[in-house]
Amino acid sequence: MSASSKPVAQTWFGPITAVQRRAMFALVPVAVAFGLVVGLAFLPLTSAFGGLAKVGSETVLELPDELVLPPAPESSTLYASDGKTVIATFGDQYRVQLEFDQIPESVVNALVATEDSNFFEHNGVDPEGVMRALVTNLADGGTSEGASTITMQYVRQVLSYTATTPEEVAAASEVTIDRKVKEMGYALALEEEMTKHEILTNYLNTVYFGNGAYGIGAAAQVYYGKVPADLTTAESAMLVGLIQSPSNYDPINGSSEAAQVRRDHVINRMVDVGFLTGAEGDEAKAEGLNLNPQDANNTMGGAIDSDYGFFVDYFEQWWNQQEDFGDSEEVRKARLYRGGYQIVSTLDVDLQDAAQEAVERQKEMGSEYALGSVVVEPGTGGIQVMAVNRIYSNDTSENGPNTSNPEYKGSYPSTTNPLLSGNSAVPGYQAGSSFKMFTMLAALEEGLPLDTTIYSPYQYTSKYVVGDGAASCGDYWCPKNASKSEQGDYNMWTGFGESVNTYFVQLAERIGVEKSINVAERLGIKFRSQEDLNLVTNSPETYGPFVLGVTQTTPLDMAAAYAALPADGVYCPPIPASSATTLTGETIPFESACDQAVSVEVARAAVDAARCPTEYGAAAGNCTWGTAPQVGNAVDGPVAGKTGTTDSNSTNWFVGFTPNAAAAAFIADPDSPQNLVGKGNLGKPANAVAEILAAQWDMNGEGDFTPPTELVH
Repeated sequence: MSASSKPVAQTWFGPITAVQRRAMFALVPVAVAFGLVVGLAFLPLTSAFGGLAKVGSETVLELPDELVLPPAPESSTLYASDGKTVIATFGDQYRVQLEFDQIPESVVNALVATEDSNFFEHNGVDPEGVMRALVTNLADGGTSEGASTITMQYVRQVLSYTATTPEEVAAASEVTIDRKVKEMGYALALEEEMTKHEILTNYLNTVYFGNGAYGIGAAAQVYYGKVPADLTTAESAMLVGLIQSPSNYDPINGSSEAAQVRRDHVINRMVDVGFLTGAEGDEAKAEGLNLNPQDANNTMGGAIDSDYGFFVDYFEQWWNQQEDFGDSEEVRKARLYRGGYQIVSTLDVDLQDAAQEAVERQKEMGSEYALGSVVVEPGTGGIQVMAVNRIYSNDTSENGPNTSNPEYKGSYPSTTNPLLSGNSAVPGYQAGSSFKMFTMLAALEEGLPLDTTIYSPYQYTSKYVVGDGAASCGDYWCPKNASKSEQGDYNMWTGFGESVNTYFVQLAERIGVEKSINVAERLGIKFRSQEDLNLVTNSPETYGPFVLGVTQTTPLDMAAAYAALPADGVYCPPIPASSATTLTGETIPFESACDQAVSVEVARAAVDAARCPTEYGAAAGNCTWGTAPQVGNAVDGPVAGKTGTTDSNSTNWFVGFTPNAAAAAFIADPDSPQNLVGKGNLGKPANAVAEILAAQWDMNGEGDFTPPTELVH
């Protein structure tokens, strides 16, 4: 093939010219002495001297022979657990490719003045900047000065975009002598073959400006609805000011004040360097931000476009917290949307579809009451199901109630609120008696056996001081059982099966409620409500109502907590993905950080008691009757669990499990907790879980519960 007929290679910012190719594939030798200076200039004093020998003997000699240019950005694909069914794609492609003559002088001047005032004088590395950094860093023993030129920033940008594995991500941005020397070597090589205008053009076409805008062409449109040629000096300065930290200076979704302060700093630098007169600078700073935000139209796929939106949304939030994929959420998200990963999730689409049908059979789509369920796999933490009677969508225009308020963004029929997994804005829902499991586990840990018998009256005056209130006798908390017929001698089998409140309150008094809280925390229960957090942190030993589930939690937390029981006490934090394959074919496995939260025998004893509510029957003891017999009747295999009902029926729960799946379901009004679910909705979470676990057992009916050999009598 002749040279003229070779296909043109592509980068993320357009075709690679012959000049660019030679530049990026050639490196100028870097002297040992230069490495020594760099080491002193860019690392704290204490670490610089320790690393100099390595720089001199290894780093300079080991610079690679070529710099691999990144491919065009590719969207990432999220598959179901079968590795075949596509459930979401993530991608952004919003770039406006510009030639140098399409970039206004005000943008170039703002960039040079702020980031690299000697850009047109140096050859890729600014000796004056290096020495200034050396003096400053030697003085304060830190790294307050970096001396990165625009060319070096561009090199770092390319290396970061190229990175696909966590190790490559770290190498592209680590603060080491080795990385700085390599970065400078590439910068020197680039400036040998590329013009200053080419470097500026490539840099300004690729750098991220926030809000989905990559490159100055996209940024001008997203922030001002303009082409770059129409930007004013003040607007150019504002956009260039974003480069240092798009999130900190974001004027659309963040702080317009911070953005203006940063813009004025850029304008002042333009005056200092001589690109503007003092009067021109004052005139530019007198302008308002004058934003005209536009949709970047760069999102392709994601949760909004998926039939499994709540799961996909949770996956994306989880991905954004994985530090191995970047040192900020912004970088991690960019890598997901542009890295071309092939990701296998834990979602079982067949079980998810069955669960969605089960949920909607119990409570129709669009009801004011949210009914949702999560399924977690014991022993792995894999999230197999996230189903709720809501549409994952930003279109909440027809939501109700309170539709008289045009700003109302409730949760039905559409929402993007994480109703199943929670966040700081969605702390969850009171879980009621399903929390009794944590007290039973704590009691078993303290050596109390399953046949621990306590006389439990209809109403019991506890030792916990709560002051005046509906559930107090004098100043003391005095809870009641569900009916006056519930009184007498109970043990853990019968007390758990019939959900006897006064039995578990007395059990907590014997061991200390703080131990119940500790077990819940070990099993992954998070306290998202500030009130709950204050109580469990500051006065756990007096927080008696915790035993009966007044704390807010989520189906995801509860399913993962109960999943530890059939896993012989091993708790696995929930995880939505099993692996990701990079563009280069490397597979990165994901595994939950599982931990032996409770002992094997404690878990097996708790499972035995938990068989009573479903009327599956205990192996080591005798049950009486259960609060959720429909679960045992529906599942053609071993099944256990616990109902949960709160005072006045504000919420209702069921958490159940087979040997290989744990499911939690709730019903509540997430927009108005005072809108009680009422008796007519009680039992619907248990009905939904019964169907879900029955379907799961039909698909994967394996395993059995191992009876306890200790902690029985």
